[in-house]
Amino acid sequence: MYPRFPEILTPYVFSFEMLGFNFALTWYALSYIFGIISAWYILNIVSKKPNLWINNKSPLTTTNVEDLMTYLILGIILGGRFGYVLFYNPYYYINNPIKVLYLWEGGMSFHGGFLGVVLGGLYFALKKNKSLLAMGDIIALSTPPGLFLGRLANFINQELWGRPTLSIFGLEFTKPPANICPNSWSYDICLRHPSQLYEAALEGLVIGIILTILVFFFNALKSPGRIMGVFLFSYGVARIFVEMFREADPQYISMENPFGYILFLPGNMGLSMGQSLSMPMVAAGLFFILLSCRKAPKMKL
Repeated sequence: MYPRFPEILTPYVFSFEMLGFNFALTWYALSYIFGIISAWYILNIVSKKPNLWINNKSPLTTTNVEDLMTYLILGIILGGRFGYVLFYNPYYYINNPIKVLYLWEGGMSFHGGFLGVVLGGLYFALKKNKSLLAMGDIIALSTPPGLFLGRLANFINQELWGRPTLSIFGLEFTKPPANICPNSWSYDICLRHPSQLYEAALEGLVIGIILTILVFFFNALKSPGRIMGVFLFSYGVARIFVEMFREADPQYISMENPFGYILFLPGNMGLSMGQSLSMPMVAAGLFFILLSCRKAPKMKL
């Protein structure tokens, strides 16, 4: 007997009609709201603890935090949307350009949001004459809670599901097309990896715990670039790993390419779009980790 997706979970926190209008709040929207609130909270906490920073001086004031959050929110929304349009479904949006604005229909990319956050943080740092590495560290530290909540919302929405499996982790989703397996699947029940939960655990909880320990127990913020490097490397590795269990986007899947690879490797192997976009993150993470070891005082580990 395999577990079944809890039918009590729906995409909506609440929904009601009033004066001919439908008012609703989705778990996906709520994940963004609380992800942003948690990031703001973390930024405030670490900015008020000068002993965590190099030379015992925080690079951010309370006003700086509010300004930085404004740029980050814009980067998340604009970058996430345009990243999805460019990376995952460009031909559809070329033919339907107005649909780019239909955020309520879904379609956000982490890697696009990441680039948006990078640009927003870069603009803030240059405008306010702040250390680029310090800004990268503090932004990286504040990111995991939002990733955790976003992946939980993906699970509740029954989207971004995993590949079919008969392992003990298999889950029967109830919403199409998640509950429909390929024709090659010869069993009565379609079971899939709940890859959204794998990502929530690795990208949100595990990375968040690692960064918190490094900051509050090993003074990692005194080594500019280290937290950013660890985040980039850890996220890249986690995403590459989980993509092995995650169903590729349908526009990449075909009879000749059932796993949706966009880059092909010897031995019938390949890389998905998510894996391909994560490889540079791993390389960048290693670079910043090594850079932090050269630029900052040695950390006692």
